Amino acid sequence: MDVLTTADEAAVRTGPRRPKAPAPPGPRSDRHRAAIWVGAFLTPAVALVLLLLVVPFLVTAWRSLFDDNGITAHFVGLSNYTALFSDPDFGRSLLNTVLWVVGTLVLPVLLGLLLAVLTHSVRWGAVARTAVVIPYALSGSATALLWTFLLKSDGAVNQTLGAVGLGGWQQEWLLHWPMNTLVMIVATTWQATGASLILFLIGLQTIPSDTIEAARLDGAQGLQLFLRVIVPQLRPMTVVVVGMSIVNSLKTFDIVWLLTQGGPGTASETLALTMYRQTFTLNRYGYGAAVSVVLTVVVIAASWLYLRRQVGQRPGEGV
Repeated sequence: MDVLTTADEAAVRTGPRRPKAPAPPGPRSDRHRAAIWVGAFLTPAVALVLLLLVVPFLVTAWRSLFDDNGITAHFVGLSNYTALFSDPDFGRSLLNTVLWVVGTLVLPVLLGLLLAVLTHSVRWGAVARTAVVIPYALSGSATALLWTFLLKSDGAVNQTLGAVGLGGWQQEWLLHWPMNTLVMIVATTWQATGASLILFLIGLQTIPSDTIEAARLDGAQGLQLFLRVIVPQLRPMTVVVVGMSIVNSLKTFDIVWLLTQGGPGTASETLALTMYRQTFTLNRYGYGAAVSVVLTVVVIAASWLYLRRQVGQRPGEGV
């Protein structure tokens, strides 16, 4: 009979060894796995942003450092920016852009909010909203053609004023600054109010009816109900509408180009129109790139400041 060794005896007593079960994953492992999945989903979007936005901006910023006429290019450093900020036409263009920002915040946003509230719960509201939204479906070219027919020297507005005995009110609406800028803001308001109306209507539908009824039971009516209850509840949607309006007004181009082409001279140009004229009309590609960089910085800065202010506000504070 074979003699069992000490190791064999121990194996007989304890039985076969079983593999040790793996330890359950800890919180750190779960976070790491979640971060990998989030990164995998975000990578295509980040790559598109880099490819379509960041890289073209960097190329434009590099090109703005050259005196480039499309044929020859010479490195001039910041000379294009120095010439830009000393150009009186750029100052007028910047002023017009500010006017567009103020005008499109005061008119389309405010009118869209008021019309959304007034037509939200009335029987004829759908008809009124349709009439306001239809212009938003028109292209910029169609809008410009319509308002050219209305505002040219022998257009419908002047003819109507003359027909009703108000000939003294007739104007060269598109030939003098700042009148041309103001009437173009009105034309844009006619088209853009529909978008604000739709967005604010969506916001109104998210307000619980119990909130409105409770406010009415507490005695809130009319303007007080609008300012104290409805406007604070619409704050998330208002942030979106105002943010979009700021960005779109800073990039205004089509309506100005089609109605006045920035004239008379360069009196009604915006920054976007100045960029276009310098680049594609005067073939000053480096100078136009400098205008583009300034416009991009202004858009990003305005958006960041506005969103930073909104994120820092407490719920219920005004926009």
